[in-house]
Amino acid sequence: MTTDSTFTEDTDADRIPRHVWVISAVAMLGAVMSILDTTIVNVALATLGRQLHSSLANIQWVITGYMLALAAVIPVTGWASRRFGAKPLFLVSLTLFTLGSLMCGLSTSATELIFFRVLQGVGGGMIMPVAQIIMADAAGPKRMGRVMALVAVPMMLAPTLGPLIGGVLIQTLSWHWIFFVNIVVGAFAIPLSFRLLPSPAVGEQTGETLDLLGLVLMSTGLVGITYGLAEAGTYGTFNNSHVWLPTAAGVLLVAAFVVHALRTEHPLLDLHLYRRWHFSAASIVMFALGAAVFGAMILMPLYWQELRGYDVIDTGLLTGPQGLGMAVTMPLAARMTDRFGGGPIALVGVVATAVLTVPFALIGAHTSVAWLSFAMFLRGAGMGASFMPAMTAAFAALDRSEVTDATPQLNVLNRVGGSVGTTILAVVLANALRGAHTAGAAAAAYGTAFWWSVGIAALAVIPCVVLLRAERGARRNAPDGVDPDRFAIDSGAVAEALA
Repeated sequence: MTTDSTFTEDTDADRIPRHVWVISAVAMLGAVMSILDTTIVNVALATLGRQLHSSLANIQWVITGYMLALAAVIPVTGWASRRFGAKPLFLVSLTLFTLGSLMCGLSTSATELIFFRVLQGVGGGMIMPVAQIIMADAAGPKRMGRVMALVAVPMMLAPTLGPLIGGVLIQTLSWHWIFFVNIVVGAFAIPLSFRLLPSPAVGEQTGETLDLLGLVLMSTGLVGITYGLAEAGTYGTFNNSHVWLPTAAGVLLVAAFVVHALRTEHPLLDLHLYRRWHFSAASIVMFALGAAVFGAMILMPLYWQELRGYDVIDTGLLTGPQGLGMAVTMPLAARMTDRFGGGPIALVGVVATAVLTVPFALIGAHTSVAWLSFAMFLRGAGMGASFMPAMTAAFAALDRSEVTDATPQLNVLNRVGGSVGTTILAVVLANALRGAHTAGAAAAAYGTAFWWSVGIAALAVIPCVVLLRAERGARRNAPDGVDPDRFAIDSGAVAEALA
């Protein structure tokens, strides 16, 4: 009888309350908007260039300007969350993003569109990290793996579905609707966020002043790196002053920020978090995964359109299996993470992602569409078992007060990793295609780029091993009778709670 009672109590304690799902769903709704907009515009560049009478070199700033704005504002998210509270900041971010989308859709010139895309990026850059802070705070101990993984399914599907949605809107309506669609979503997300998200507790906000020097150094440095990498994609090489000069300047500014942050009492980002093996290893994993996964996302759409001759909508459909693979494995990976920790699951996912990229490195000009779709599904399954376990493991060694610093840092690493990977693979592909005069040679060029993707994904294996060993050591050394509910959020020592 006692055993049954204990089992019932454990089951009730483990059940995710309804309010957690409500909060997560509302936060996710806003986050999906900003993620979707990173890829929905990709298929519209040619149309925008024609209708706004702009060259490709100029109109590509519609994408680059958005990326630069994202990179610039993410570092300030932690301070702003502590200073004003997560809910007010989330509402401001949603409003800026929605207004920016409206002005983008109403633009009549390339200059106007680029300017308003930057405004849109300022709001969009803060939405995702603040949404993660809100969800992590609501989930509580032992539940973050399942909550974050389930709500991450649409977040991970958004970049995959972006080109398809963009293609449908352009062909059936007009390019304006790739921006107006955000207004429709924002009309629901803003009032729902105001009504349903928890308000900051009295006294929860701090009077901490903004580290202005740190903000200038970090934001300018990230902008320089992102700009340089974007120019590498434009020029097709790293050996150009437009590429290496801003990139080098950005790296030096980030290095200066590191020195400044380690000597400042209240820095913009708390770099002391990297003293934790959990966090350092998981951060490297997030960077490498961003480079391998999001970088490779540019390859298959180009392959389907340029080599196989499929239109935009068909290309979007053919990239869908990868997102489905993520959706299938994420919930399972979440439960396994809750049980075994993020390190072991992330290791399995990273190895699977690297191995399952190999079939694409062997791609040919006439490779079966069915086989490639199946391979994309399997690769997506590996990716689905990588990101959220690594994110959960990164939070595992942290206390609640450290989450507002950790979340924007992980987002910066993931986004910069994605930019680095995209640029590297774009340059590798461009160079490989120069001497390709036949379909077979062109397919081999894509294969070369995918081999680079395999190598980048493999770089995450060693940090995953470190992460695994760190978690096992934490579980062994955890004191007896540790109550997981004493942690304010699930990111508070998941490994110790599992002991």
